[in-house]
Amino acid sequence: MNFRADVEMNYEVRSWYEFVHEINHEGGSKLDAPLLKAACAVIFKNPFAGRYVEDLSPLTLHSANIGNELGRRAVNLLGGQPVESYGKGGIAGINGEQEHVVACITTVFGNTFREQIGGGAAWISSATKVASAGTSLDIPLAYKDELYVRSHYDAMTIAIPDGPRPNELMICLTVSTGGRPHNRVGGITVQEVVNRSKL
Repeated sequence: MNFRADVEMNYEVRSWYEFVHEINHEGGSKLDAPLLKAACAVIFKNPFAGRYVEDLSPLTLHSANIGNELGRRAVNLLGGQPVESYGKGGIAGINGEQEHVVACITTVFGNTFREQIGGGAAWISSATKVASAGTSLDIPLAYKDELYVRSHYDAMTIAIPDGPRPNELMICLTVSTGGRPHNRVGGITVQEVVNRSKL
């Protein structure tokens, strides 16, 4: 299925965006392999900008393929490396509401996002707000199979200089190939989660 075509048929899309952050070290020794973080976003017209509407289901109805398309793009940016962490979020332009963003990233969106990255048992952390064009968003990251793996508490910051405009929504997600470089504050490890799942 052409996820992008479905999104553009059901939402008035202006732009798609992709971001990659490759980290070799954070002050300690060089990592054996760089940590990769990738984020993807889409900006489209907010049909409810400037007015209060009780029923936001039209934003949710076709959001599965937003999750599919953004997830597909994010995985491609990792160059074949598996996803360990994920997160989601968005910004409503100043004529919109935070709830408009949330309506686009519910379970409908989240389930297809998980499918694109190869699964995930944990709740997908999110951040949403109302802001003007160019405002940065810290998209939270957490381990995809267990929310309490402290080493993977992280974020990726993105900003789009010309968006979202007042009557637009920016919807985004992020993935990473591992936890924070040089994490050393303890807690449950990824290996412990993997071992527990095999019991």
